[in-house]
Amino acid sequence: MDPIYYFIIGLLLVLSCFDLVVGVSNDAANFLNSAVGSKAAPRRTIVLVAALGIIIGSLFSSGMMEIARSGVFMPAQFTFHDIMLIFLAVMLTDVILLDVFNTFGLPTSTTVSIVFELLGGAVAVALFKIWSGEPGAAQDLASYINSSKALAIISGIFSSVFVAFICGVVVMWISRLIFSFNYRKSFKYLGAVWCGVALTAITYFAVFKGLKGSTLVTKDMIRHLDAHIWLYVCYSFVFWTVLMAVLQNVCKVNILKIAVLAGTMALALSFAGNDLVNFIGVFMAGQSSMEIASAAVAQGMDLSTLTMGGLTAPVTADWRYLLGAGLIMVLALMFSKKAQTVTDTEVNLARQGGGVERFGSVPPARMMVRYALNASRVVEKIMPASVGRFIEKRFQPVPEGPDNGASFDLIRASVNLTVAALLISLATSLKLPLSTTYVTFMVAMGSSLADKAWGRDSAVYRITGVITVISGWFFTAFAAFTMCCMVAACIVYGGIFGIIAMCALAAFLLLKSARLHRRRTQAAELVKGRNYADASSLSRYNEEIIELMKRMAEIYEMNLEALNVEDRKRLKKLRKESRGIRRSLGDKMAMEVMPVVRELRDGEADRGKRHVQMVEYATSVFESLSNITTASHAYIDNNHEGLDMEHIEDLRKMNNRVSSLYPRFRDMMETNDYSGLDECLDSIDALDEEFAEAVKRQIILRAENVSDMRRTLLYLNLLNETRTMIRKVLLLAKVQKKFVLGC
Repeated sequence: MDPIYYFIIGLLLVLSCFDLVVGVSNDAANFLNSAVGSKAAPRRTIVLVAALGIIIGSLFSSGMMEIARSGVFMPAQFTFHDIMLIFLAVMLTDVILLDVFNTFGLPTSTTVSIVFELLGGAVAVALFKIWSGEPGAAQDLASYINSSKALAIISGIFSSVFVAFICGVVVMWISRLIFSFNYRKSFKYLGAVWCGVALTAITYFAVFKGLKGSTLVTKDMIRHLDAHIWLYVCYSFVFWTVLMAVLQNVCKVNILKIAVLAGTMALALSFAGNDLVNFIGVFMAGQSSMEIASAAVAQGMDLSTLTMGGLTAPVTADWRYLLGAGLIMVLALMFSKKAQTVTDTEVNLARQGGGVERFGSVPPARMMVRYALNASRVVEKIMPASVGRFIEKRFQPVPEGPDNGASFDLIRASVNLTVAALLISLATSLKLPLSTTYVTFMVAMGSSLADKAWGRDSAVYRITGVITVISGWFFTAFAAFTMCCMVAACIVYGGIFGIIAMCALAAFLLLKSARLHRRRTQAAELVKGRNYADASSLSRYNEEIIELMKRMAEIYEMNLEALNVEDRKRLKKLRKESRGIRRSLGDKMAMEVMPVVRELRDGEADRGKRHVQMVEYATSVFESLSNITTASHAYIDNNHEGLDMEHIEDLRKMNNRVSSLYPRFRDMMETNDYSGLDECLDSIDALDEEFAEAVKRQIILRAENVSDMRRTLLYLNLLNETRTMIRKVLLLAKVQKKFVLGC
């Protein structure tokens, strides 16, 4: 057998490991968001519970590889060589595509991606066979493709999106009507029954979605469960209700946390048990193809004409592969930064109350909000006033918000998990195509809408986020098909050189996305959003201001260095970073600072005012810095002639003077010793005179030609923005002094 096939199977194994990492990073949001958003336990505990579910789910995985082997295309129409190229194209595309979604924190469906990648790769290879007139090959594309599978997936997308959203709205609305936001009093009497229902649904879900088809559960056991399922459901309800009542009333345990953690584990178990095929199914199918080919070679058959009809036979995966895959997913879940990014997207879209909104607004979202407001006004006119007042009272949020600064309370978390579990179980029992990603996300969005988490101040941004995520789901199908089709075509036509080129491209894109995600994370960490529970926590902003000033001085100095050597790429990076920090500070003012200040007590009004001024001045500093980096990049990007020696020397002198001031400001803020503030003020006044003299000198010496004029205008712009920036830093230090020392 040609060694290239051993190279391909080795590549498939490596790519499967990468796919497990990027796959669990995206799908982790499905089973983590409810527990993380409600803070049912510390994040480490939640991850450990989910990890246990993943390990168990891996061992109980069905291991059936029909989707990768024969679910989308007809393997009997393809030769061994064709199949191996399709599988390689699929894995390369899947790793890149899922990593892109993870980088931008957008959840997507790994099932849809793998199905449409298989479809795209099969179409590309089939078209090559048809156009090349390969002897014995079918000339009809329909003979190669199992189109009904793709259509079933698409129909599942539409149905699961709308059904899950509506169910989330209805169940959450009824639940909140029963318990209200101040649920502790009524939960004493109804809590055991409520958690009994939730845990029964989760148990039912684990049996149907987690154990059916498992290699460790016999068919007789499954048939017995099917025949007596409702009896076991009743037993389960009684058992869980009694146990929850004992734990709540005797042991004084918060049983809602138990329900949420149990649901998290069940969803993780289901994910590992049923979606594992999306990550290792292609490798397992490739391994089966190698075994079939090896047997054929041993019998003296020609590989060039060997078709792969043998892939239609069901084969159970080796449990050691499944366990190994589960361990890789657990490690990825624990250490992947991108998993946290995707989870944060869902939690932020569903959170109760204000905060920094990640998404802007688009016309469809604005239109939907207007229609919803008009419909609400009509309902208010029709509904009796007493009923309206009762409902309004039940949906009145508690002033202090959810416990421990959580994004939403445990009631909503339990609703999310219970409804998602029931919908997935129902679809599984009816053999309907369904995506766990779509169900869990849309249930969470529906429950947040019913819970009035989307107020008038945030609804348009949250709906824009939902539209963005849903659009990404449909883009997944299109991108998976198109990208895999192109990759397969390159491999088919390029041979070994095409394989090497595609592998190099995949490695480059993965490294590029890792750097992009790291930059985005660092920018977010530099101006980290916090929801402070009390006014005393405002003092923590002092540390943020110090870090911002430190980074500002670094960016300013690096910008001048890059401008002197005409380093366009470096200038572009500095421009992006300064703009990102400026936007983050603007978000902080709009969505965090003002809500916190509104909650201050009367005696702390002065501190609140100074805190607002601090953020305003910090924003102004980075506004000037952003103008400096933008002007510098635009000048070099337009390929204008570099600054002359006179400009460079002047800027270096100014930079040295400015650089000597920033450490003094930073030391004042770090030590809270502002005795040298007046001396800094004198230095800035002297620097002002130098700025004025430099401007006057440039105006007098300005040449008439356009090139020299552009250099002079850039130089004057840099001087003016630097002067403004230093003045704002001085004002920031003055307010910081009053804020810290209270004088």
